[in-house]
Amino acid sequence: MAYLITSRKNEIIKQASKLCSSADYRREQELYITEGARLCCDAALSSVKIKILFYTSKAMEKYGKYIDVIKEKAEQIYEIESHIAPMLSETKSPQGIFCMCKMENYEHNLPDIQRNSHYIALENIQDPANLGGILRTAEALGVGGVILTNHCCDIYSPKVLRASMGAIFRLPFYIQTDTVQTIEKLNKLGFTTLAAVPDSEADKITEVNFNRPTVIIVGNEGNGLNIETIKVCSKSVTIPMLGRAESLNASASAAILMWEMMRKKSGGVL
Repeated sequence: MAYLITSRKNEIIKQASKLCSSADYRREQELYITEGARLCCDAALSSVKIKILFYTSKAMEKYGKYIDVIKEKAEQIYEIESHIAPMLSETKSPQGIFCMCKMENYEHNLPDIQRNSHYIALENIQDPANLGGILRTAEALGVGGVILTNHCCDIYSPKVLRASMGAIFRLPFYIQTDTVQTIEKLNKLGFTTLAAVPDSEADKITEVNFNRPTVIIVGNEGNGLNIETIKVCSKSVTIPMLGRAESLNASASAAILMWEMMRKKSGGVL
């Protein structure tokens, strides 16, 4: 049964609104907000624990089939009046469907990492669209998981969630605080660690052998990888480019690197 919320001052609405805007509050509450018919439905179908479903009457008219699926998984259900929807959204034209979800069973411990898979590691990625896009590509290409180090932007932010198109619900990820220590651990676990750099002297990614479990490390959008990070990696790799551009943005670079890694791992099937 859905209960009706008519006031923007409702305590549940104020909590949900704060979850949209504050990464610290999300971590404190271990909750986050997903928005949109497809993303919320994807969360429900991916066994995400949905604490609350919010929807407007207009959303029910247009996206009723999606909402019916989400209702089966939601612990609480609220219909909200249309003037409340913008409080839960960062988009200009919200669809009027939102879920408050529990953070659980997503983050994995590094010692538990599967040692027969290939991974992408990200150092200090700050653009939510870049992070979400990388997650989406990683899942699409069959990458084993994503390692986030050195203060990447919040993986549960609304912009990351939208850009990932639900990849966060299915892709293992590992959040680490220190990149150098993380790479040293990966080296000891038997992984080949590759620092992605815009350096013509580095090994071309197209010529790298991926017959061993591998982690490719991609750095910050503006500054790239820290020097200390590059030093502890097994080797440095670069994307050969024929044009005049000196580098690509983080999302584009990661996509090319992952494509080449997974293509070689699968014997050129991709």
